[in-house]
Amino acid sequence: MFFFVGLIIVFAMVFGGFILAGGKFGIILKALPFELMMIFGGAVGAFVSGNSGGVMGSALKGIGQVIKGPTWSADDYKDLLCLMFLLIKTIRTKGVVAVEAHIENPEESKIFQQFPKIAGDHHVVDFICDYIRMMTMNFEDAGQMKEAMNADLTKHHNEEHEIYHALHTMAEGLPAIGIVAAVLGIVKTMGAIAEPVEVLGGMIGGALVGTFLGIFLSYLVISPLAERFNQILFEDGHFMPIIKYVLVAHLQGNAPQIAVEIGRRNVPSHNMPTFAELEEAIAELPPDV
Repeated sequence: MFFFVGLIIVFAMVFGGFILAGGKFGIILKALPFELMMIFGGAVGAFVSGNSGGVMGSALKGIGQVIKGPTWSADDYKDLLCLMFLLIKTIRTKGVVAVEAHIENPEESKIFQQFPKIAGDHHVVDFICDYIRMMTMNFEDAGQMKEAMNADLTKHHNEEHEIYHALHTMAEGLPAIGIVAAVLGIVKTMGAIAEPVEVLGGMIGGALVGTFLGIFLSYLVISPLAERFNQILFEDGHFMPIIKYVLVAHLQGNAPQIAVEIGRRNVPSHNMPTFAELEEAIAELPPDV
């Protein structure tokens, strides 16, 4: 939502200022379709040739993510902590055998299905289940577990940020593509050098629209889009590490309440539930699952 509010402000200020300064839209409107075809079309073509199909598909999803905003809210962090509490409490009180049914079939697990939004994210569910499954296989050294999870999270982080880097590269190239379009406009103008001054002036103005459009799209549209997407990735990237903090705290011998409290303290401040809120949420969990 704020991205579109920003775009409205950009268009109003840039083109409003142009009109108030006495600028005429005629030349821009006449040149715009062709310049947009060369500049934005060329940028899209370069994006397609320079990226894999997976990155291109994810880029479209990334644009949707910018529109919707971050995936995880404060309530989702609280739900994650409650989910982790139930899982490690089950391990602590009933043993690792009791938790196997939940991690082998999370779609049928009474624990996971209490938190449908988390259960619907296969990345989060797989991350939880894979590492608890390793714990059932006697992989219980807290240091080794932390190291393995850090490597996994780093890989996930790098894969997600491929989309940002692709959009950022596209934004960086747009001013140069604008210059290419402007040069072609000047070439066209030179071919009509015998025309009257007013005609040449319009042709030169149309060529300069290319330079303007390349810079405009780069710094005021695509670059803000890429940076906002990057911010969302970083914000959502705090979610899965909470799982790591809780599981490592559990392997270090802490009680379930202490393990989730350590996890809570690592939630970003604007999404962190208070101690009382988490305690109340845990108290409302069913006693037996």
